[in-house]
Amino acid sequence: MLMLDELVVRKATANDKIVLLEFEQGVISTERPFDPTLKPDPNHYYDLDNMILDPGIEVVVAEYNKEIIASGYARIKVSKPYLQHTHHAYLGFMYVKPEYRGMGVNIKIIEKLKEFAKSKGITEIQLDVYNENERAIGAYEKAGFKKHMIRMRMPV
Repeated sequence: MLMLDELVVRKATANDKIVLLEFEQGVISTERPFDPTLKPDPNHYYDLDNMILDPGIEVVVAEYNKEIIASGYARIKVSKPYLQHTHHAYLGFMYVKPEYRGMGVNIKIIEKLKEFAKSKGITEIQLDVYNENERAIGAYEKAGFKKHMIRMRMPV
């Protein structure tokens, strides 16, 4: 059983890249059934080398018993000019190894990313989730997110 008080959430380093690349493929394989627009494998979402070094992005990992079991990032983005907030933190790369899902690890990752956002003076956090990914939606709602808008698409 996972003991959350023994979970360490820390900034990712270049030494974590091999595990992060595995997690990236986990994210892609999880999202593929929800998105017919994804390129076939091999596919990549992230430029991990630059993300780890960028001061406007915080990539974090969660370790349990010296094993990396989860990841996430927050990227500071300029908001639309008509919004109350000038910038927001966009969360992504939210991945928890299957055997640790449903145990509160994602919430710990989000808490760490919220700390980063607050340290940058950010008051708004956003993320995208596929409408049909009910498990992820439930996890984000449990962490305090609220549904806001649905993006729609149509191939022509």
